[in-house]
Amino acid sequence: MNPLKRIQYNAPVTLTFALLSALALFLAHQTDGASNRLLFMVYRAPLTDPLMYLRLFTHALGHSGYAHYLNNFIIILLVSPMLEEKYGAKSMIIMMVVTAFVTGLLWVMMSPYAKLGASGIVFMLILLSSFTNLKKGRIPLTLVVAIVIYLGREIFSAATLDDNIAYMSHIVGGVCGALFGFIINKH
Repeated sequence: MNPLKRIQYNAPVTLTFALLSALALFLAHQTDGASNRLLFMVYRAPLTDPLMYLRLFTHALGHSGYAHYLNNFIIILLVSPMLEEKYGAKSMIIMMVVTAFVTGLLWVMMSPYAKLGASGIVFMLILLSSFTNLKKGRIPLTLVVAIVIYLGREIFSAATLDDNIAYMSHIVGGVCGALFGFIINKH
C-alpha cells in the first residue's frame, strides 16, 4: 500500500485552521506585514470600515512571525484534534469563531493597541480539554489545576509585566473554554 494513502486528514477544522494561518503568515511575509494590518490584526477603526468587522474574526489567523505561529500551533495541533473528535467539527468551528469574536471585540473596546494571533483560541482549547473526562456532579481536578496554572499565570503576568503579549486575550479565551466545557458537557 502507498504510504501516502495511509495519511488521514483526521482533524479537518484543526488542520484547515493551521493551514489558513500559515497562508496568512506567508502573505504577511510577502507584503511586509501589510496584509496583517489590513486583514489579520484587530484594532480600533471607524465603524464605517467594513473590514473592521471581518478583522474581529480573522485576527486569530494572523501572527507576527514564525515563532509566534509555531508557539500557538504546537499547542493547537496537540490539543484540538482530540477535542474535534469528541465534540465534532461543527462545535469546534462555533467555539473557535465565538472565541475569536469575543477576544477581538473586547480587545477593540479595551485596548488602544493592535493585536493578532490565535492565543485566545489556544487558551480556550487548553481549558476545554480539561473537561474531556467530566462526570455529572463532579469537578475535574485537571480543570482546577488548569485554571490555577494557566489563567493564574496570565492574570499575574497581565498585572506585573509590561510586554507585547495580549494577556487579556489569553484570559478571555480560557474563560470561553471553561464556559464551553460546562455548556457542552451538561448532562
